[in-house]
Amino acid sequence: MLPVIALVGRPNVGKSTLFNRLTRSRDALVADLPGLTRDRKYGEGRVGDCDYIVIDTGGISGDEAGIDQRMAEQSLLAIDEADIVLFLVDGRAGLNPADEMIANHLRRHNKECWLVVNKTDGLDPDMAVADFYALGIGQPLAIAAAHGRGVSNLIDEVLAPFVPDEDELAAEKVRKHDDSIRIAIIGRPNVGKSTLVNRMLGEDRVVVYDEAGTTRDSIYIPYERDGQKYTLIDTAGVRRRKHITEAVEKFSIVKTLQAIKDANVVISVIDASEGVTEQDLSMMGFVIDAGRALVVALNKWDGMSSDQRADVKVQVERRLEFASFARFHFISALHGSGVGDLYGSVNEAFDCAMAKWSTNQLTRLLEDVVADHQPPAINNRRIKLRYAHQGGSNPPIIVVHGNQTAALPGSYKRYLENRFIRYLKVRGTPIRFEFKTSDNPFAGRKNTLTARQLAKKERSRQHIKTLKHKAKKKTQR
Repeated sequence: MLPVIALVGRPNVGKSTLFNRLTRSRDALVADLPGLTRDRKYGEGRVGDCDYIVIDTGGISGDEAGIDQRMAEQSLLAIDEADIVLFLVDGRAGLNPADEMIANHLRRHNKECWLVVNKTDGLDPDMAVADFYALGIGQPLAIAAAHGRGVSNLIDEVLAPFVPDEDELAAEKVRKHDDSIRIAIIGRPNVGKSTLVNRMLGEDRVVVYDEAGTTRDSIYIPYERDGQKYTLIDTAGVRRRKHITEAVEKFSIVKTLQAIKDANVVISVIDASEGVTEQDLSMMGFVIDAGRALVVALNKWDGMSSDQRADVKVQVERRLEFASFARFHFISALHGSGVGDLYGSVNEAFDCAMAKWSTNQLTRLLEDVVADHQPPAINNRRIKLRYAHQGGSNPPIIVVHGNQTAALPGSYKRYLENRFIRYLKVRGTPIRFEFKTSDNPFAGRKNTLTARQLAKKERSRQHIKTLKHKAKKKTQR
């Protein structure tokens, strides 16, 4: 299972900055303002062969009231969820009573904890960490999250016990290349996930009850249909964290995120009678960020009037535009209407996610797309995209080589993505592009001139000098 890393500490010590570094994103808001993060935020990252989940939390100061108290509760819940806790402190501000309070809480919970001293850029690292030995949480590690200094060494050291060995990598490789399509069913509580699982299996395999939170853990169910092997993953419903009360429910979101990473195709179940909620959008966003194929099922469609259905379709078209690559199904898991059509979309999405294209095919397509619309010129030099090849599957990764690719604007990247999706007929899965700039073979090489070239250079210099002298005399007249 993926290791879970929680970032905890006082407000404004750099937790969200470190979160963005670890996930290589800008998902967490960052500003020189304490209390900006108010809820747990989940992201995923990868170092070498090790994937992980990161939880960003709000700050804990010890004197919270009102909404700040709720924020502190969310941070303490993240500590319970995590396998590893990174306790961040401010190297410039020094030791604070709130740091001591958090350290005591971590000791009581007996969590594997790493003391991280942030904001040490421009400071002597030994002097910056000296005060924090008093917390008694081991060797403090000095980093500068804003500039990335020390972050790589930190995450390598933290994840060292979780790096898979050769046997685990071989088993993972076999699991990823088996002939079973792994389908994760996700959604909010009581939207009909377990009912849908039973309907897809054709038997009452999982418990269904008219009460939110019936499913407590991710359940893996292997089966076969029309000669194709599948594995259904029924997950616990993920509700908004302010509504979480039971201890066992605190871990549901981590289990769900791990199931998403383990799946080939994700079916996101939405309660059509309630419409598309922020929680639905958040979970589908994580599916897309994880690169998994997506099928959207709007459940409880049978109990709605024609006007309600029309309103829901308008809302889906407006709010789910970012997932336009996915197939949308309007179903009734209770009565089975529309459920059988899900398999066609699942198989299509899986085939597209695992598709293979030759380098020649992708390069010719790139040339045609670029011929229709050239990349912009940067510093009076046209960006050139030379060739493309496939870099991976699930999701499909297209690697494009050229020059000045780092300066390629986002609008042109979206243009490439849309055209490739259209011509490659990719449906049901996101497609990712990686841009690489070719190295200049003459960079760093000094050009040694021959004696003849040196003489010619000297004659040219003298000629230019003579012309300037004549022009000067002419001006003086």
